[in-house]
Amino acid sequence: MNRKQMVVANVRYKKPTPGDAKRQKGLLRYLTYRDGRTEHIKQRGGVERWHDLGLGHTLQDVAQRCEAYKSDHVLAFTLVFNANPELMHMVPVEQREQFVCELTEQALEQFFEARGIESGVEASYVLHHRNSENPQSPGLHDPHTHIILPGTYFDEGQGQRENLFFSRNKRENHIELLHRTTEGVMVGLMDRYVGLEWEQRFDALETIRQEQQAVVETELPHGVSIGEEGQEAPIWAGVRRTDENTSAAGYYARYLPDARQVSDGTDPDEAQIEFRPLITGLDHENAQGMADILKDYLAEYRTLQALEAFTQDVVKQHEIESDDEPE
Repeated sequence: MNRKQMVVANVRYKKPTPGDAKRQKGLLRYLTYRDGRTEHIKQRGGVERWHDLGLGHTLQDVAQRCEAYKSDHVLAFTLVFNANPELMHMVPVEQREQFVCELTEQALEQFFEARGIESGVEASYVLHHRNSENPQSPGLHDPHTHIILPGTYFDEGQGQRENLFFSRNKRENHIELLHRTTEGVMVGLMDRYVGLEWEQRFDALETIRQEQQAVVETELPHGVSIGEEGQEAPIWAGVRRTDENTSAAGYYARYLPDARQVSDGTDPDEAQIEFRPLITGLDHENAQGMADILKDYLAEYRTLQALEAFTQDVVKQHEIESDDEPE
């Protein structure tokens, strides 16, 4: 697989200005009490969410130490380590939290060692859980961490705090180093938690997906999607392997990247074939059978809108039948 797609590591910072200081406090509250934009976390007495690596284990501790350790230009850095949900799906559910915590702590340690900061840098982080928003495989468990670093660190050689910075130039690129470091740690953890064959298994899954997507090249469109202005776009009923045990039935169509629109000036030639699931969690054989049913339905009723209504009825009927089954 493309190693650059294994894990995302982002860096941002807040300035030591009144406005950014206020935003920093709001960010810390958000990280403490939310798992995402809409998911509120129930707090338990005596249980703190922050993992303390020297910057504190409470919201108040972290805020106070960021203020105490700020530089003239940086109040605090915020990093996000987000492993690929497709890879996390291969890790046993009960081990994912520990996996992500090890990824965070090992990557930070190795990153600062590579920069020659032997004493490390104070940090604290929170672990968030959410479901992935990848439209081709929505709903995958997506644990990730938000890390707070101060604007300075203690330099043992100098005997004082020095400015912490993230350079990105020809001479030294700390952002690229951070990416390489997190990728290397990710490989080691996948070897240990999933097995040495994890990459071959993932590549095999991708190969099957490419074969399934080939329906758009070997068959004429099965139906059309009708846009807001009445324009028609071709679609193909099909199946997509979710993981080694389950598949989804849905359709393939052309989509512009990052939800961009032609009306925004995007070149329509940038559109790529992508899958959209309509029924998920099926075994491979049943998923293929459902895809054949969707193809036949499109042959008669033609539009994606009709197909979506049909699959919603199928799902509702299945839920009713499941509720009626004796326990």
